[in-house]
Amino acid sequence: MNEMTGNISSHASEVSSGERFEFGKNWARFLELLNEQRIVEAENSLKRMLEVESLAGQSFLDIGSGSGLFSLAARRLGARVHSFDFDPHSVACTTELRRRFFPGDGDWTIEEESALNADYLKSLGEFDVVYSWGVLHHTGQMWRALENAHLPVAPNGKLFIAIYNDMGSQSTRWRWIKRTYNELPKFLRTPFAMLAIAPDEGKALLRSLVTLRPQNYLRTWTHYDQARGMSHWRDVVDWVGGYPYEVAQPEEIFDFYRDRGFTLLKLKSGGVGLGCNEFVFVKNQQPN
Repeated sequence: MNEMTGNISSHASEVSSGERFEFGKNWARFLELLNEQRIVEAENSLKRMLEVESLAGQSFLDIGSGSGLFSLAARRLGARVHSFDFDPHSVACTTELRRRFFPGDGDWTIEEESALNADYLKSLGEFDVVYSWGVLHHTGQMWRALENAHLPVAPNGKLFIAIYNDMGSQSTRWRWIKRTYNELPKFLRTPFAMLAIAPDEGKALLRSLVTLRPQNYLRTWTHYDQARGMSHWRDVVDWVGGYPYEVAQPEEIFDFYRDRGFTLLKLKSGGVGLGCNEFVFVKNQQPN
């Protein structure tokens, strides 16, 4: 069995046993909603966090490319892009976006691989930007994945990651919900997702009604794509079903990368609740 076949077999086995959510199938449905506005918002998200206006002349590694939206955004900003994902359906999504927007492009490589494969990451060389948003906590071995993610960052390069915030007992409860979702028969998963998210959606709706601003809640569905170009419902399914699931406190991530020669450049963590803390680190230039 070759390594590629092994990855596919491993992914399928984890899905069938209820150990892994099929992120790629979820993102395949998101591609039906993809439009120019969502792509521009994804570009703006990268520009804000990386504090750049362009990625021209830079190399960009997308670890866990998912829908392929941010690989596409980086490519449109001028970067040479390398995308990979463990989920074959995510690889297919990313490949479809390349076909639509950059057919035959030699500066956008897409492969099926795992963030847990350190040898693979070392083989890729160095990148000016390594990006992994909301991915490494779904590998089943988050700290190993975090270790591997820094390997291909070039000196003075940037590492942009997003990791679920540790909320103690709330995080423990959601780990049970996510595991349960993946163990259910497929026809029960959508109603279960709606039931699981109902308390939070109900609170948000109630707040908007109490403050006489119902449009605020409505905008979370009609203008959700203005945050990162994503889809509210597809993110709900991704959230409820997203398993494996691990979390970390911001200071844990900070200490982890500081000890590996990185300096925190930008942090987005206030009020995220159970969501993702976002970090941009820069790799310190090694002394001669």
